[in-house]
Amino acid sequence: MLSTLFARRLAARNIHYGWAVAGTTFLTMLVVAGAVGAPGVLIVPLQKEFGWSAADISGALAIRFLLFGGMGPFAAAFMNRFGVRRMMLISLSIVIGGMLLSLGMTQLWQLVLLWGVVMGIGTGLTAMVLGATVATRWFGQRRGLVMGLLSASTATGQLAFLPLLAGLTESHGWRAALLLVCGAIVVAAVVVLLLMRDRPADLELAPYGETHVQPAPPQPASFGALLMTPLTVLRDAAKAPTFWILFFSFYICGASTNGLVQTHFIALCGDYGLAAVGAASMLAMMGLFDFGGTLASGWLSDRFDNRWLLFCYYGLRGLSLLYLPFSDFSLYSLSIFAIFYGLDWVATVPPTVKLTAQRFGAERANIVFGWIFAGHQLGAASAALGGGLARTVWLSYMPAFIGAGILCLIGAGLVLLINRDRRLETLATA
Repeated sequence: MLSTLFARRLAARNIHYGWAVAGTTFLTMLVVAGAVGAPGVLIVPLQKEFGWSAADISGALAIRFLLFGGMGPFAAAFMNRFGVRRMMLISLSIVIGGMLLSLGMTQLWQLVLLWGVVMGIGTGLTAMVLGATVATRWFGQRRGLVMGLLSASTATGQLAFLPLLAGLTESHGWRAALLLVCGAIVVAAVVVLLLMRDRPADLELAPYGETHVQPAPPQPASFGALLMTPLTVLRDAAKAPTFWILFFSFYICGASTNGLVQTHFIALCGDYGLAAVGAASMLAMMGLFDFGGTLASGWLSDRFDNRWLLFCYYGLRGLSLLYLPFSDFSLYSLSIFAIFYGLDWVATVPPTVKLTAQRFGAERANIVFGWIFAGHQLGAASAALGGGLARTVWLSYMPAFIGAGILCLIGAGLVLLINRDRRLETLATA
């Protein structure tokens, strides 16, 4: 098998195969981020072609965000049972199928079905849970750095795709933009097929930074027991105050990033006379600064109190969002917003994953984080729908942006309520 041969060559150079797995995961999360971010470019073209309102389109995207997050805990259980590699391939297949079918859609219900339900399930089978699973399973050391790298794939997806998608949409229509994303998904699927492995033990390796090979834990014998595993973990995790603090802070994170800025920022700029390509370039700038900010966040999360890191990230994001309504939407003012907002777009993920692993244990961390990520996507769905409703009812996205900024400041104070001294909150196994 190619992965075995590649692992031997890397070992000969004293390079752990976990870095190849992390690279493959990065590519997969990057193209999924491109698929998730594409509708932000396409809202206005869909309105022009089909006459759908911003609220109509936002409703479909809200369903996608809900499924994207709701699938997370079950995706983690599926990865534990059926393997990470297999679930990545299934996820990519569903996403590309939904995008290809959407090329021929003409009715609003088709948008809801394909971009809401199908895309929500497909992207939700991996989502941010994939990065958490790979980081905790393949890395005993440098876990925060790896999680920062994988989280930054979202920003890189914007950086790589959104300006291209906006340019293709203007020159050749929105269908050409979707075909570009589909091509990237095919490339990622081939790389996963060739290089991805489920656990270090598959190659008789210990996790990076450790000395003992860790065999796979026993799995539920029946499919019904498998489906009950995330619910059991939720029941036990819900007894810990830390879980709810992380859940609600991540709700705020989703409401102030994916659901609001990624979905509505381009349309917001259009209301102020900025073309889609220019607005997409601002998102790309955010992606560029977020890539560096998230990598730095991963490095910092291995060294400093993660509660105070989250306090700084949510506070900076809130101030950035509150600044936006008072800008004049010139290139200069939007660049200032893009820099300060972009620095911590996904920077909240490494500290949140680290706190989850510390409080609930490495083996169950991906399922617990899956539930916390469900809170993130619930917030994203709320903001996606709320932003569209604000634009339809009040003819402005600004109430949604101001509300998100206030929520971020609340989140900054919320994370400091996590008890620093409780390093591990053991889940019941019954």
